[in-house]
Amino acid sequence: MLVELLAGSESAGRSRLAIAKVSGLWLQFFAAVCVVCVLSGCVATPDETSGSRADSTTSWQPFEFPFKRATRYVPITLDGKPVIQADADSSVSLYRRVVRVEPHDLGHLAFSWMVPQLIEQADLSVQEREDAPVRLVLAFDGDLSKLPVKDRLLFDLVEGVIGEPPPYATLMYVWDNHAPIGSVIVAARTGRIRKIVVDSGPTQTSVWRFHDRDIASDFRKAYGEEPGTLTSVALMTDADNTRTKVRAFYGEVKLLGPSAR
Repeated sequence: MLVELLAGSESAGRSRLAIAKVSGLWLQFFAAVCVVCVLSGCVATPDETSGSRADSTTSWQPFEFPFKRATRYVPITLDGKPVIQADADSSVSLYRRVVRVEPHDLGHLAFSWMVPQLIEQADLSVQEREDAPVRLVLAFDGDLSKLPVKDRLLFDLVEGVIGEPPPYATLMYVWDNHAPIGSVIVAARTGRIRKIVVDSGPTQTSVWRFHDRDIASDFRKAYGEEPGTLTSVALMTDADNTRTKVRAFYGEVKLLGPSAR
C-alpha cells in the first residue's frame, strides 16, 4: 500500500505527505491489531468438547501478537475442576480454537470465569486503558465489501501483518470496572469490535461467575444486524495498555444448540 501511494507521487513533498498519512493510519490501528487479528482462530472448551457443535478437531492453541508480550494460559486443577489459569504481565494474547457454526445453528454460549482482583486503572471505554481481566471473544464471517472504506483499509493493514483477513465482526463478553451490565461498548478504533458487559465492578471478584448467552440475540443487540457464520471463540486476558499484572481463571466453555439450555 505504501509503495502504491509513493509510486504515483509527483514530488518529494507529496511523497512525505503520503508516508505521513499511511504511518499515522498504521500507528492508529496497530494497537487494535492485537484485538482484531486474534479472532482468526477459535475456542470451544478449555478441557473438553462435550456440548460443542463445532465442526473442528483442532485443539486449543495460544495466539501471540507481533511486538507484544504474551499472556500465559495454563491448564490446571482448581477446587477439583480443570480450568485455564491466565496470567497477564503487561501482556496480551489469546487462547483459542477454530470452529465453524452456521447462522441457523447458532444457539447459546455457556461459560464461567473467576477473577481474584480487577485491574484498577482499566476502562474498556478509554482507548489508553482498554484492558480486561477476562474476555470471551467470538469472531464472525461476513461480506467485507459491505464495510466502510475506513474499516476495509484497516482490515487490509491487519491482513498484511498476520497473513489472513480479520473477521467481519467481533463480539466480546467482558468484565468492566464501571460500565453497567448489559452495556455495549464499541471499540474506539473500529466499529467492527463490540463488547457486551456481563460482569461489572468488584463486588463479585473471587467467586465463580456463570453465564449463558443467546449468541444471535446478543449479536443483533450489539450490531443491529443478523450474525454470519461463527468462526472462532477465544479466551483473552490482557494488561498491556495499563502495564499491570492480573490473574484470572476460565472454566468450561460450551457452544449449545438452539434448543439446548
